Amino acid sequence: MTELSGGPALPQERRVVTAIPGPKSQELLARKNAAVAGGVGSVLPVFTVRAGGGVIEDVDGNSLIDFGSGIAVTSVGSSAEAVVRRASAQLADFTHTCFMVTPYEGYVEVCEELARLTPGDHAKKSALFNSGAEAVENAVKIARSYTKRQAVVVFDHGYHGRTNLTMALTAKNMPYKQGFGPFAPEVYRVPLAYPYRWPTGRENCAEEAAAQAIDMISKQIGAENVAAIIIEPVLGEGGFIEPAKGFLPRIAEFAASHGIVFVADEIQSGFCRTGQWFACEDEGIVPDLITTAKGIAGGLPLAAVTGRAEIMDAAHSGGLGGTYGGNPVACAAALGAIETMRELDLNAKAKRIEEVMKGRLAALGEKYDIIGDLRGRGAMIAIELVRSGTKDPDPEATAAVAKACHSAGLLVLTCGTYGNVLRFLPPLVIGEDLLNEGLDVLESAFAEL
Repeated sequence: MTELSGGPALPQERRVVTAIPGPKSQELLARKNAAVAGGVGSVLPVFTVRAGGGVIEDVDGNSLIDFGSGIAVTSVGSSAEAVVRRASAQLADFTHTCFMVTPYEGYVEVCEELARLTPGDHAKKSALFNSGAEAVENAVKIARSYTKRQAVVVFDHGYHGRTNLTMALTAKNMPYKQGFGPFAPEVYRVPLAYPYRWPTGRENCAEEAAAQAIDMISKQIGAENVAAIIIEPVLGEGGFIEPAKGFLPRIAEFAASHGIVFVADEIQSGFCRTGQWFACEDEGIVPDLITTAKGIAGGLPLAAVTGRAEIMDAAHSGGLGGTYGGNPVACAAALGAIETMRELDLNAKAKRIEEVMKGRLAALGEKYDIIGDLRGRGAMIAIELVRSGTKDPDPEATAAVAKACHSAGLLVLTCGTYGNVLRFLPPLVIGEDLLNEGLDVLESAFAEL
């Protein structure tokens, strides 16, 4: 009998045959604890053997519905056909030369696709890297080189990575920054237009938050000293916050009028995740630089900075790069992922996921008043949990719901500055029946509270 492989051929079903984690996963967890640094945690210690479509299968034979996509990475599904086909062909040809030593066409093709797909009809260039944090760091390098300025402005609740500079850019202390300082200097944080928690209400959020942010930049930093303003068009780890409509355009206009490079961090929100190629398109934002990673390559490590050609060319030759940046196999996978996104119209699929999820979650919110807010776009949806009758964050209830989901075979993730947000990132290829079954499990988890 031929053993089942992963990818699209994997049976799309939830199957719970042991306690989760099961005995084999627990054995492997003991080995992990003995061999892997304690700082490397796992949300759910079930050890994966196969994944594809909307499911993950573990060593004990459990099949979990996947509402995480490896944190928005496997948007086209794990081991998607075009990704495997292109990456396998490249793997057979060569695995590495280092693009800075002897270049290859795949890197160029990815940069050409990024120029086509990212917002704006201006001349664009890209540089490829390994991770989102690397992309953000290099965006800062490029902006500083172009503007000859040093200051970088970021926002409350933002997340940009775990390297030293990106820890400075990231808002949340625990677990990302605690004990790891000192951090890089010349980083300044300003208010975000967070509609659910804005003191004077949603209707005032965009105008007041933008005014406060601009005033702080002007008075406390000096616009003439700012190299870059970096923001996630839909925040990721900070709680899937959609800045109030009007906020992003106001900040982008301020940046343009003062010669500041406006950087859209689309690492989690890009590549069809929100129902558009990039989330900044929702309000017609054309960033100077855009950082991408996660969903770009169907599960292989790849990241990019794409932007206006004159800005991208500001760094001197040899100033950008890295040994593995734009690895040929990862580039081939990216071309396969983009092929899949186009052929399956994953923007439309993301919008349908939003329609289904928001309908079900709105009904759940009517039933349980601990659901304080429902937000997000496409297949980047979240609910914020609060203590009944208040807006006080309830991380305990959030953890309890997640645990109940995990036990019943649904992988969900939590996030948010206060640890009280359930975020949903299903693969964009998930079947609607499986999506609804996952939401059934979520409803049952709330009933257990």
